[in-house]
Amino acid sequence: MFRRHPLKSPAELRAMIPAGEATAAALALVRERLAVGATPLELDAAAEALIRERGGRPNFALVPGYGHTLCVSVGSDVVHGIPGDRALAPGDLVSVDGGAEIDGWNGDAAFTVVLPDPGRPEVVRARQALADATERALWAGIARLATARHLNEVGEAIEASVEASGPYSIIEGYGGHGIGREMHEEPTVYNHAVRGRGPRVQPGLVVAIEPMVVAGGPDTFVRDDGWTVATSDGADGAHFEHSVAVHRDGIWVLTAPDGGAAGLAPFGVAPVPIP
Repeated sequence: MFRRHPLKSPAELRAMIPAGEATAAALALVRERLAVGATPLELDAAAEALIRERGGRPNFALVPGYGHTLCVSVGSDVVHGIPGDRALAPGDLVSVDGGAEIDGWNGDAAFTVVLPDPGRPEVVRARQALADATERALWAGIARLATARHLNEVGEAIEASVEASGPYSIIEGYGGHGIGREMHEEPTVYNHAVRGRGPRVQPGLVVAIEPMVVAGGPDTFVRDDGWTVATSDGADGAHFEHSVAVHRDGIWVLTAPDGGAAGLAPFGVAPVPIP
């Protein structure tokens, strides 16, 4: 159960910027180092070092029972994969999720990449299509947040985007969340349409929007490690996430270096820096 927190004040929104920037920088570094032969543990160490250099702490490592900076999920492991020492292989579909805490405020973001494999172009194409569909769904949800009156409109936009992209499914039982002093706060951000309108979208709302999309059915299970969420049918999964602030003048993607400008441009939405 997430804790309920009030809307953030303008000063608190500004205080969240460093954590978002550190999260973005750490994941950008990981993306640069993602390559065939790299290990998730190596990526984890690099992300931790960068966050600490910026005066922060890896907030995933603050979760009871979890001791890593990142979650690294490969193939049919959709989210919450524990970094290990198995080298990444050609064609791997790799989802990376991480966050930083600075001065008591949190950032949280994720991305998915497909490693090259010249010997299996059809596998790479299919996996890249899944990753692209998931990223489009993320930006569709963020764009809807810019104009939404109620939060559950975000899930409607995500679901519509996924349905328009191909025969994919949104996994059940997982979604986005509020973020602030805690990494996971109320409200829940659904990745699909639900009954009810949800909380009103208003200045001070900060949420992590994170579609998790799979190439097969929506059912999942948790592996024996107690963390890793995998598809029941063995189909590939992808995950994208950003932390987004709503303020008096618009929205700002805290975990994107450009505030979300590039991702939002196809939707005709321009992010506005937090005043």
